[in-house]
Amino acid sequence: MKQYQCVIFDWDGTLMNSEARIVHAIQVAAERAGFPVLPAEESKQIIGLSLANAVQTLYPQADQAGIDAISHGYTECFLNESDVPMLPFDGLEPLLSGIRQQGAKTVIATGKSRRGLDQVLAETGLGRHFDWTRTPVESASKPDPMMLEQILEKYALSPDEAVMVGDTEFDMQMAHALGMDRIAMSHGVHELERLLAYEPVAHHDDLPSLQAWLKDRLRVHA
Repeated sequence: MKQYQCVIFDWDGTLMNSEARIVHAIQVAAERAGFPVLPAEESKQIIGLSLANAVQTLYPQADQAGIDAISHGYTECFLNESDVPMLPFDGLEPLLSGIRQQGAKTVIATGKSRRGLDQVLAETGLGRHFDWTRTPVESASKPDPMMLEQILEKYALSPDEAVMVGDTEFDMQMAHALGMDRIAMSHGVHELERLLAYEPVAHHDDLPSLQAWLKDRLRVHA
């Protein structure tokens, strides 16, 4: 059985149930910028990408000014205006505490902006559970594997010594590119069938079942 020294998590849709708030902010931002409001099912498919890449994917007709307008509107709505609730998925704190008690590293690799991630970690008090975090601000947007490469370099690990946990194809793709094991979470954005195409080593519907699976697959970071 493979033993992991580092568990790398996506944030939105994997640890935080924020899909509804993200979709709402995208729709509000698009309307304010004069672009068509896309259905929620279409809008949510870009969760996990960096903001600029997400806007470009949803609105390929937008020029740079349009991309900037939607991006700015999204940030303002998501961080400062939206009253759409978002909560951690059940079992998050026990999962993270358990991993760290076993001596393994916990890291975030997210499509959120640095500002957005830092704000939500501070507001929720969850920042203390993570050893390190990576965002597209200091790396590259998923599915580029740069975030994972940076994490492996920081902790002097090989791809075999870490595992990526995510709910989107983008998470699966970047781990697959490095030959890193990946775990699919089906409680998030992309359908399980899409994630299984990237041959994850496991898939789970909730965080407690993920915790149980990881329990005997972790070892202390040297």
